[in-house]
Amino acid sequence: MDKEKKHHREHPHRIRNYSKNVVSGTAFTVLLALSFSHLSNDTLQSLIPAIYPIIKDSLQLSFTQIGLITLVFQFSSSMLQPVVGWFTDRHPQPYSLPVGMCFTMLGIFSLSQASSFPWVLVSVALTGIGSSIFHPEASRLAYMASGGKYGTAQSLFQVGGNLGGSFGSLLAALIIVPLGQQSIGWFCVIAFIAVCVMLKISRWYKRNIYRLKPKSRDSVAIVTPPPFSRWKIAGSLFILLMLIFSKYFYLASINSYYTFYLMEKFQVSVQASQYYLFAFLFAVAAGTLVGGPVGDRIGRKYVIWISILGVAPFTLLMPYVNLFWTCVLSVCIGLILSSAFSAILVYAQELLPGKVGMIAGLFFGLAFGIAGIASALWGNLADAAGIEYVYHICSYLPLIGLITVFLPNLKRKST
Repeated sequence: MDKEKKHHREHPHRIRNYSKNVVSGTAFTVLLALSFSHLSNDTLQSLIPAIYPIIKDSLQLSFTQIGLITLVFQFSSSMLQPVVGWFTDRHPQPYSLPVGMCFTMLGIFSLSQASSFPWVLVSVALTGIGSSIFHPEASRLAYMASGGKYGTAQSLFQVGGNLGGSFGSLLAALIIVPLGQQSIGWFCVIAFIAVCVMLKISRWYKRNIYRLKPKSRDSVAIVTPPPFSRWKIAGSLFILLMLIFSKYFYLASINSYYTFYLMEKFQVSVQASQYYLFAFLFAVAAGTLVGGPVGDRIGRKYVIWISILGVAPFTLLMPYVNLFWTCVLSVCIGLILSSAFSAILVYAQELLPGKVGMIAGLFFGLAFGIAGIASALWGNLADAAGIEYVYHICSYLPLIGLITVFLPNLKRKST
């Protein structure tokens, strides 16, 4: 930074162009490293729902207790995120990423040794705290490395997380189911590698933190808010939050109970059910990769509209078909539904420019919190009325996507 300031004093006529170039450059190397970090973080966290069939039998848990495990995990992941985002908007913390991963590593190791229901709850809470530290600052880093391609950057960031989320079920089928709960501890190696990568990203973040601070009129113009009133912005944020509610209430039924649904309705094995879950979660990752760039090109409102409402025919049909078509429809649901989150997040960040960390923390936190509440409610309903009934009820949730029509059109920026 000292060299840059000296250069600016000696060549003041170059400051304006330099600022413009800084903002327009997309740091793809950083985005890929950040995506790998997200992959590592969410791979470890996805081991939690992946072992539900194992610990349900070994610890004699009910569906309600399974839902409570998810609730504790998701709430510890969600409650701190808006606070972390609000704080880091004012005081960026480049090294918070490896700190968050250390909490995740501790939680995963503890989970591998857990022999009681309360011990499991403590373990997943530690893992959730790691997530709440990681996501807001990582999302801000993706934003500042985007060079204006905000949807593309968020998709690259998100696809790592969704790929990691899909690997949990695959690893459970290949390693944890055959070898047992204690084999989860081996995955701490992934956390250690991720910490090393995150330290490099954090150093880049620290060196380039000036990207968050506009230095010219050109830079300031980029963060000019759209010409909407406070009430219009508040109403738009409420609609976005309702869409998050619809998406994650439905996803909670898949992430936590899809394996149980397949085992009960179609009598598949625990291992086979994990492969089917992997197919769904891999489709989620693929859909996420598409959603951001498409939103950059055609507008985020259209991506949100297609993603949330467009999935409704598939969710409504899935409870009535055989095993083959259940798998096919779940893949279609994953592809379509997952494209929404990047578009929703960037849309909200464009509504409130300058609040990148707070918005990321709010939306990630809300997503995790809603998923936790939904898992607890679905678990209670499954105990009372059966797991198949859960899928009949939640199939109507995507119809909430109709309210997307009330979102204002944001003017797309040229990149």
